[in-house]
Amino acid sequence: MNPAPSPGILAGLIGAGIQASRTPALHEHEGRAQGLTYLYRLIDLDQLKLDSSALEQLLTAAETMGYTGLNITFPCKQAILPLLDELADEARGIGAVNTVVLKDGKRIGHNTDCLGFAEGFRRGLADAPRHQVVQMGAGGAGAAVAHALLAEGVGQLTVFDVELARAQALVDNLNAHFDGTRARVGHELEGALANADGLVNTTPMGMAKLPGMPVPKALLRAQMWVAEIVYFPLETELLREARALGCRTLDGSNMAVFQAVKAFELFSGREADAARMLTHFGRMGV
Repeated sequence: MNPAPSPGILAGLIGAGIQASRTPALHEHEGRAQGLTYLYRLIDLDQLKLDSSALEQLLTAAETMGYTGLNITFPCKQAILPLLDELADEARGIGAVNTVVLKDGKRIGHNTDCLGFAEGFRRGLADAPRHQVVQMGAGGAGAAVAHALLAEGVGQLTVFDVELARAQALVDNLNAHFDGTRARVGHELEGALANADGLVNTTPMGMAKLPGMPVPKALLRAQMWVAEIVYFPLETELLREARALGCRTLDGSNMAVFQAVKAFELFSGREADAARMLTHFGRMGV
């Protein structure tokens, strides 16, 4: 027996400089495969000449137009918190939201980035040493990745950010949720990387619109692994240089897909086919 007809899904992504995002195609392709009317739109702050101060206006407009839900990306994952009615446990613990379900007049915030990164880490670096890891970035995505790293057994996580107070806030949050001493603020990058088993970039550096590397090439070592959450381009300058040295690397594809898998399920109420979404992501090219 075929499943009962489902109402159409209208979803969107709010963020800055998101025209290259593959998220709309991932959601719409999976929706079609499941026989859903599924529309996913980009709400690009850069294109609209807006910033995160417009979030309340955009949320109200989405509610008025009958959106099922919204994904939230840079630079809005933390700015959106005070505008929501409820937070799922994982979003509350992480202190960042990348998925908002609009239901029964309420805005309910979730975080699927943490799950997405953890799944990619288990698939690509399951046996990698993780005594000491350096993370670049303490923003919304960084908060989710840091929680995933400690949950996956990283012994000591050193967090660097251009805003020291933001790094300290993340470290305080992590130490409150884990065993109290496993996260620390980074102050001296060269020394931290000299002893690190791995490096994770959670900053926007390396995106097509923000080329470059979050750390100097000279500080990379062949013995370390390097992970990236940027996926456009899939091979960032950081990954390219790391691979040239012989480092094990993890690109941003799994995090991109698996955060979308969970978001699709939250929006549609249906189980997503993760393998199908991974395949479709790969067919979209680099």
